[in-house]
Amino acid sequence: MDKNVFKDTFLWGGAVAAHQIEGGWDQGGKGVSIADVMTAGGNGIPREITKGVLPDNYYPNHEAIDFYHRYQEDVALLAELGISCFRTSIAWSRIYPKGDELEPNEEGLKFYDDLFDELLAHGIEPVITLSHFEMPYHLYEAYGGFKNKQLIDFFVRYAETVMTRYKDKVNYWMTFNEINNQADGQHDLHVWTNSAIRFEPGDNHEEIVYQAGLNELIASAKVVALGRRINPDFQIGCMMAYVPVYPYSCKPEDMMASIKVMDRRFFYSDVHARGELPNYMLTYWQDKQFQIDYTSEELEALKAGTVDYIGFSYYMSTVTTTQAEVDGYPIADFPAAKITSNPFVKASDWGWQIDPVGLRYTLNLVYERYNLPLFIVENGFGAYDKLEEDGTINDSYRIDYLSQHIEQMALAVTKDGVELMGYTPWGIIDIVSFGSGEMEKRYGLIHVDKDNQGQGTLTRRKKQSFYWYQQLIRK
Repeated sequence: MDKNVFKDTFLWGGAVAAHQIEGGWDQGGKGVSIADVMTAGGNGIPREITKGVLPDNYYPNHEAIDFYHRYQEDVALLAELGISCFRTSIAWSRIYPKGDELEPNEEGLKFYDDLFDELLAHGIEPVITLSHFEMPYHLYEAYGGFKNKQLIDFFVRYAETVMTRYKDKVNYWMTFNEINNQADGQHDLHVWTNSAIRFEPGDNHEEIVYQAGLNELIASAKVVALGRRINPDFQIGCMMAYVPVYPYSCKPEDMMASIKVMDRRFFYSDVHARGELPNYMLTYWQDKQFQIDYTSEELEALKAGTVDYIGFSYYMSTVTTTQAEVDGYPIADFPAAKITSNPFVKASDWGWQIDPVGLRYTLNLVYERYNLPLFIVENGFGAYDKLEEDGTINDSYRIDYLSQHIEQMALAVTKDGVELMGYTPWGIIDIVSFGSGEMEKRYGLIHVDKDNQGQGTLTRRKKQSFYWYQQLIRK
């Protein structure tokens, strides 16, 4: 691949999230976040969400990899790697510890001042997500999470605070991370990390998740419009999880099933990019007799706050079928439809199907749908890494994964005309896995000495992939 196919302004970087990297969960005036009550799980073992922080549980996000105290060391490594941008998030509960205060926590604001200054001093552009699974836990306890419209104003206040504070340090923003992962309301962890909903007995979970999601979309639109007033040069995007769902066959029912499954994922980016509620979703809500609350003023806010670009994660693809003889697990999107595996691709140790061509497919699909610049802000390979006796980590499998995806990314730009802003592989340094809470599900190009039980020296080591990526992006 010729890297010169990308514009000089192309952002080569790496991505993390505050709750998976920072640690310092109770320091600097920070409040408890919804990530702070998630225990460690494992490969195939779900994380537990506890009611508050319990003394006998292990919460891997509490220390994470201690970036809070070691960020200068880590930024120096990132600068040596040669990246031009670093995507991370601001921990909402570090700025507003409970989420509903009128005044922010100055010590938390100062931490991000120092971090952004350190990045900029090394020529690294901050790319900042405002809400990456880190909302204050108090907003769940006191308000029931994002099903409560009061959280719209709390989020806008928080966003105004940080966008104003860092208006001369941060140009690239995203509002809510992977907001569409909660789409079907059936995955407790995704509903928790996106919306922290407190359900009551008898609640229709799917209806309430849609209400919470719409409240977040309204909050996002208000923040986009606000950000443009704070600094007209801001680039403000959304952040989607794109997992393309292929039809298992060309059987017409399989084709329709794939469209309807994708409707759930596209609903969120349709609103972000087009500023209106799509008819397919209004029809679905009507058929389900859902009572989704929104006002004419909120609809106007959606229209006024459309995003400048689409940021998204891409890790894998999946397949749907309506054929009875094909094994799979049922989904709610289409009668008799099931999600099944793709016989034409391999899978990782965690069962994620590896499909580099799916990234090119996704880039085409999304660009044709919205005609907005795209930004791949997560793409990576979680794997078990082996530390050799000489201290090296020979992760050729990660190099293979990333190089194959970058090749498809280049084809989307050169052959398909996709407008692509940048590429930030996920977990540029080993961090706590979101889904399982593991450290040993490693994505990083930089190894961190810590295991699933929280033991280790936290020593940083460069993997083979570090040197490969360094060479790839060298100007």
